[in-house]
Amino acid sequence: MLKQGRINQSTRPGARRPRETLRVWDPFVRTFHWMLVLSFGTAWLSSHSSESIHHFTGYLAAGLILIRLPWGVLGPPYARFSQFARNPAVTVRYLLAMLRGSETRFIGHNPAGGAMVLTLMAATVTTSLTGWMMTTSAYFGVDWVESAHSISAHGLLLLVFVHVGGVIIASIRHRENLVVAMITGRKRKAEAEDIT
Repeated sequence: MLKQGRINQSTRPGARRPRETLRVWDPFVRTFHWMLVLSFGTAWLSSHSSESIHHFTGYLAAGLILIRLPWGVLGPPYARFSQFARNPAVTVRYLLAMLRGSETRFIGHNPAGGAMVLTLMAATVTTSLTGWMMTTSAYFGVDWVESAHSISAHGLLLLVFVHVGGVIIASIRHRENLVVAMITGRKRKAEAEDIT
């Protein structure tokens, strides 16, 4: 008598096959991303409680940006600015397609995401620079420097919320968890209509 074997779920007719993935985000980009999240969050939360932690994490954020710049030129394809820094007209067209719910899936950063990366980096540098200026004898206690630091820090927080919203929208629309992708470095392989 033959033993009744268990049917492999992946070979059953109609069974869902696991999706194939590919490596998109390299370890450097992923480490940079999460360290920047941590440094900004810590700097924000310590702004009124610990001056030393606030300064350290602000300088750390600026240092991370400085390290990321050469990687954006010399790093692997999906880390390069040339891969995701697009013409503003392309970004506007992409945003309009998003409003219609007809945006294309990109394997790397989509045009809106690429614009957000550059904007977040610039805002981080501005916030760090004005924060550093506040510690110098030339600008200590100068009203416009303090105002510029406060405005850039609050603007950066607003950008972070917009960025998180964009990640949630893209994750839902394209049925892939982009937070997990930034942890594992892997995304679903490109399909015919996707842009690599």
